[in-house]
Amino acid sequence: MIVGAQIRAARALIRWSAEDLAHHAHLALTVVRKAEAADSAPHIGENDALALRRALERGGVLFLDPHAEGPGVRLRKPLPAEEEAFVSDGNEG
Repeated sequence: MIVGAQIRAARALIRWSAEDLAHHAHLALTVVRKAEAADSAPHIGENDALALRRALERGGVLFLDPHAEGPGVRLRKPLPAEEEAFVSDGNEG
């Protein structure tokens, strides 16, 4: 289960507003706000929590193993196709 702090941190990493997350997860904004309000497991349904997690993962977030060092998030490495698109768009660093 994800926790509210992870959702807030994940949104910050990919620069999504709460409205963006609600849109990508196909959920009401109130569900996002409720999920983010808790620093422990949010008081939302399992399906809603899964929809939030999947939307953030599609956005590029990797959820860390909570049993290793506690709950956390980071950006995932781009997939090879994403790296090629980044270079071909002239965005190479």
